[in-house]
Amino acid sequence: MQTASITPPPDIFSYRPYWAHCFGPAPVLPMSRDEMDLLGWDSCDVILVTGDAYVDHPSFGMAIIGRLLEAQGFRVGIISQPDWNQLDDFMQLGAPNLFFGVTAGNMDSMVNRYTADRKIRSDDAYSPNGVGGKRPDRSVLVYSHRCRQAYKEVPIVLGGIEASLRRIAHYDYWSDKVRRSILLDAHADILLYGNAERALVALAHRLAQGETIDSIRDLRGTAFICSDAQLPTDWTEIDSSHLDRVGPLNPPENPYAMAPESPMPSNDGSTEGGQTLNLIPPKVARADRQRSFIRLPSYEQVSREQILYAHTSRILHLESNPHNARALVQPHGEQLLWVNPPPIPLRTEEMDSVYELPYTRQPHPRYEGQPIPAYEMIRFSITIMRGCFGGCSFCSITEHEGRIIQNRSEDSIIREIEQIRDTVPQFTGIISDLGGPTANMYRLHCKSPDIEAHCRRLSCVYPSICKNLNTDHAPLIRLYRRARELKGVKKILVASGLRYDLAIESPEYVKELVTHHVGGYLKIAPEHTENAPLSKMMKPGIGTYDRFKALFEKYSKAAGKEQYLIPYFIAAHPGTTDEDMLNLALWLKRNDFRADQVQAFLPSPMALATTMYHTEFNPLKAVRRDGEHVHSAKGIRARRLHKAFLRYHDPNNWPLLRDALKRMGRADLIGNGKQHLIPLYQPKGTGGVNRSAAAPVAAKSNAPRKGNFATQHTRAEAAGGNTQKTRSKTGGDKKATASWTKGSPAGRGKRR
Repeated sequence: MQTASITPPPDIFSYRPYWAHCFGPAPVLPMSRDEMDLLGWDSCDVILVTGDAYVDHPSFGMAIIGRLLEAQGFRVGIISQPDWNQLDDFMQLGAPNLFFGVTAGNMDSMVNRYTADRKIRSDDAYSPNGVGGKRPDRSVLVYSHRCRQAYKEVPIVLGGIEASLRRIAHYDYWSDKVRRSILLDAHADILLYGNAERALVALAHRLAQGETIDSIRDLRGTAFICSDAQLPTDWTEIDSSHLDRVGPLNPPENPYAMAPESPMPSNDGSTEGGQTLNLIPPKVARADRQRSFIRLPSYEQVSREQILYAHTSRILHLESNPHNARALVQPHGEQLLWVNPPPIPLRTEEMDSVYELPYTRQPHPRYEGQPIPAYEMIRFSITIMRGCFGGCSFCSITEHEGRIIQNRSEDSIIREIEQIRDTVPQFTGIISDLGGPTANMYRLHCKSPDIEAHCRRLSCVYPSICKNLNTDHAPLIRLYRRARELKGVKKILVASGLRYDLAIESPEYVKELVTHHVGGYLKIAPEHTENAPLSKMMKPGIGTYDRFKALFEKYSKAAGKEQYLIPYFIAAHPGTTDEDMLNLALWLKRNDFRADQVQAFLPSPMALATTMYHTEFNPLKAVRRDGEHVHSAKGIRARRLHKAFLRYHDPNNWPLLRDALKRMGRADLIGNGKQHLIPLYQPKGTGGVNRSAAAPVAAKSNAPRKGNFATQHTRAEAAGGNTQKTRSKTGGDKKATASWTKGSPAGRGKRR
């Protein structure tokens, strides 16, 4: 196998500015013709259409994209939450000179609007006053169609989490069917996936220089439509059927496990039937990966054959390392979808420049002080890194941002804290979060660039932490100490999800965190107690949680603080049986835990766990008809039962649990003793409506019981307002966030 060195891409700030840079940065990007007139603009070069309210803050994707293009010299306008029932809002800024950039916003529009049980939500955290209904279902499709109707000849560029996770044929949970690539249904010209800065800047400059959008085919992190006649004739075409034995997503520690003749290990390290890589045709094994493309099963095939869908998902995830990924081609009828390899991660200097653009860090003035809940949550938070190498099968962060961590410099982060302190209204001296997709992956990386360039592991920490991973938390500790010493800063909180299996590798970090940066509660996500579902989630066993809990309690006691862990568990995840949920409920009862919030698995597009849910095959291993099959709880009753086990203490769940325990032969757990899970009696007025799936239930007392799951909904007042906000990813039933660039609340929504 050849992996020719990849030429380092140019710095995204090294391009010659477009002529319109003479206008300088706008106080705020315009959302109306009147604002354009005040800036002296006769037109916009780029217009960004988004389903979110426009907040000029680097946690919002449109702010990053808009300010980045502005820094390149382009005039950028924003169309925020347009009325999609007519064209007026799409024409209010006129036709852009270069392109429309279309996104659903920081969240997938379907996750934003529907719960995991497909019930309509009444609110929208990204809208003024939290009002729901401000964006259509499948916003990218609707917005793209309206842009095309308004200005037929203007190129349309798709981006953001909704487009990124639908770039190939994908299972759609809400319609319960496989849908085509969103690029075809949107009738757009090109799709940018993942962290899009590199592709977006290059695309804008090349269009400005006169290239046509249908001639730009070489940008990493992009997808476009072509035909068989347009395929490169000097590249090696690889039939994906030759790759179904390339090994598991988590190969052994040997980074060169793909060398010819090496055995094919399964997830547990055993070989599968003695198969070896010499089954791959020699032409494929020797092909230059930068000049090869893999032909995936077609949309029509993956729609009909679930095993081919699972196989396609496996190949897609194996081709995720930007240093060795190959281009992918998937037929859709007579058309071909071409997906270029993922973008090269940003360097630290580029990350610094992106986050130090002239953001106002406030909502657009047109909102006149109306609260935007997502902004209120993150207005004093700071993104210190991007990416995640955790590889949780239900999570979209790794798929969107990649597993290589992109870091900001310590100096840049400190400057941003000082800017917040000196310029942001109502700053009280508390930084609500220093984090990103995870709290503690800052500056963690592979020890060897050569190993990293060859590696095809999806997770660096499952089934165990890779021996080639640098887990030194010293840089993060130094950052914490320097940040809290700043004048005018009273408290630095860490609200991002913590990867606790990494944290226990550095007791000094746990001590630093617990002593200085926990506001009474720390969220943590063991997700389950049973090995069967955990193996499908690619999460560590519950013993790792126990070791972290011991350190947390030890250092909290040493600091003289009464602090609590907020553990999250997920219901109805693929691979979870009723017995698994029962065992989890018994564990919760033994530990005196009573969950105020429960999360049900939500099959987000492109996730490996979604593949398990849809196909019942396990793409973590070679996909075969006689291979491992994965059970999933489907149907409202089955999913409700799994959630009911998490809230075993809620009387409204007791009738459902009684029936289930009798069916499972565990009627011995029904009774009025401490050893029983649920009582015999049913309190009057309960049991008629299951509320656990809909909303948290407030505790009767503000004082946290031992072991309770404390949340901001139930104990904020008791904590004196210091409770950290909980934010979740698309694997759970709480709203998730993500953006074109992923410098958003999405990252900090990652539960660990």
